[in-house]
Amino acid sequence: MRHEAIPSTLFSENRARLKARLPAGSLAVVNANDIPPTNADGSRIPTPNSDLFYLSGIEQEETILVIAPDALDEKMREVLFVREPNAHLKTWEGHKHPKSEAQAISGIREIKWLTEFPAIFHKLMCEMERVYLNANEHNRAVIEVETREARFVHQVRAKYPLHDYRRLARLMHELRVVKSEVELTLIRRACGITGQGFRRLLRTVRPGVMEYEAEAELAHEFIGHRAQFAYNPIIAAGANACTLHYNQNDQPCRAGELLLLDVAACYANYQSDLTRTIPVSGRFTKRQRQVYDAVLRSLRAVTKAAVPGKLHKDWQKESEKILEEELLRLGLLKPRDLKRQAADKPAVKKYFMHGVGHPIGLDVHDVGLLKQPFAPGWVLTVEPGIYIPEEGFAVRLENTVVLTEGAPVDLMADIPIEAEEIETLMNRGAKPPKPRAGPTI
Repeated sequence: MRHEAIPSTLFSENRARLKARLPAGSLAVVNANDIPPTNADGSRIPTPNSDLFYLSGIEQEETILVIAPDALDEKMREVLFVREPNAHLKTWEGHKHPKSEAQAISGIREIKWLTEFPAIFHKLMCEMERVYLNANEHNRAVIEVETREARFVHQVRAKYPLHDYRRLARLMHELRVVKSEVELTLIRRACGITGQGFRRLLRTVRPGVMEYEAEAELAHEFIGHRAQFAYNPIIAAGANACTLHYNQNDQPCRAGELLLLDVAACYANYQSDLTRTIPVSGRFTKRQRQVYDAVLRSLRAVTKAAVPGKLHKDWQKESEKILEEELLRLGLLKPRDLKRQAADKPAVKKYFMHGVGHPIGLDVHDVGLLKQPFAPGWVLTVEPGIYIPEEGFAVRLENTVVLTEGAPVDLMADIPIEAEEIETLMNRGAKPPKPRAGPTI
């Protein structure tokens, strides 16, 4: 693994929290993700299954975790199945976890080879009444390819049709949305590395730089700190920023334009999410500054409004009202626009058309039951923006925050965001002070 070792107590405690939610006579199974293919005989590095990582810390392909708190054999109450290392695998694929290493990472005592899974699983199925199987139940997921988990569900239900089958995903959403202190430490580290990348970038952006060259500066900083991109980076100059999920990143940054940077680091599978908008020439124009300050005021107001007990949909409505007032001040909306707006088509959507934030953790758009009110320990993004295609630019600002019993805590508070600070750093020409990469565990 690229990242530093994580205390196995994190995963042991996560499993204990899941067991507490399982009714008597239950069995839960989580599979690793498939290795994604490319073309011909190519493949990509697999993305760990977030639920499997949350419960075990294991990132190795083909791994299976079985949890059966009431199994007659106490050794079978937590079993991790991994590929058995051999000389062939070592030559062609490299290191695979021996049992001792899988134990140390996960805190699970009973480690078995994958070849032992069918017999042990059959024995447990004969004992148990309820079976919790996993699926991707994210409400925005577009599922076009059958996953390893989906294939497993079909196989198990065909072989054992008379069990009481239940959804593991719902329980995992409840658990994962509230972050522990160790998880927050890992997210803070991802945020710290993101900040280092942004400061590095500020020294290099100038007229004539290509969007992909800005991306390369971030990649250098992230990879050098044992991290990677949390998502496909959006490096959008000028009017490109009006495309919300712009991924082309191949255009020049021109004098007088703004450069929107929606890019952040992932460390130890924990994500961060940042957006900044900077002036390519090192100074905001008067109009750009007006819009920038409006979005920055909105960011602070929307952050303050993210408090325990509030529903996400109500937070979104409050945020739209905040942006609406700013759009009126900027002259982008007129009072008559508000009088004419339909309830299902608010005028604000012309210039601010997306959600104001989302849970974040092991996934960028992390799981969580948004019908439930916010609670302490939730980590959210806050990302207001104003998009003006007719003027050829957009401003979006975004930070990652954690909710507490009191005010939200901004995990990116030390990353430059004030217009004057950004201009100063872009025009200083000297190396910035060495920033911290965030805390270690």
